[in-house]
Amino acid sequence: MLHGIAGTGKTFISLYLALEDLLKKNSQYNSVVIVRSVVPSRDMGFLPGNVKEKAKVYEEPYKAICDDLFGRGDGYNILREKNLVEFVTTSHLRGMTFNNAIIVADEYQNMTFQELDTLITRTGENSRLIFCGDIRQTDLQRDREKQGILTFTEIVAKIESFASVEFGIDDIVRSELVKQYIIAKLDKGIV
Repeated sequence: MLHGIAGTGKTFISLYLALEDLLKKNSQYNSVVIVRSVVPSRDMGFLPGNVKEKAKVYEEPYKAICDDLFGRGDGYNILREKNLVEFVTTSHLRGMTFNNAIIVADEYQNMTFQELDTLITRTGENSRLIFCGDIRQTDLQRDREKQGILTFTEIVAKIESFASVEFGIDDIVRSELVKQYIIAKLDKGIV
């Protein structure tokens, strides 16, 4: 579990490490599966298209990361075409099993307990699961939903095979402005 303040590169690090393991010679993994909840922070209205087309907007950060990692504008698309990377939303996990995969659960603070529970129980043989997010940045509105992530975190903390990494102010890499803003926000007691 990678948890911490905005701008610390949690998603970037997760995807980098997952792709590094996937692409090394004789890797035990066949794919990287990126999972994200589609809880909007603002109502965007009706999005046209089928399920994959509607979820495409949520896929953009991963496209940018892969394109950056590979130093080309089509890195993500090539990984998708070769079935090395798959993007799924938590809305369509039931009945799936991810074998020989590295699962990156991004923005996990926006997943309800039921979504987190469903996701972890989809993890099949020879698979690894990486959670990244920050509970301070949740878009969930109901207290019961917000409590679910805390309950899930308590359960996962009891699992020996899970390790947790906490990112703080000194780990902010996005920009100096972001770092100064977060420090000022925390100094005002705003979490």
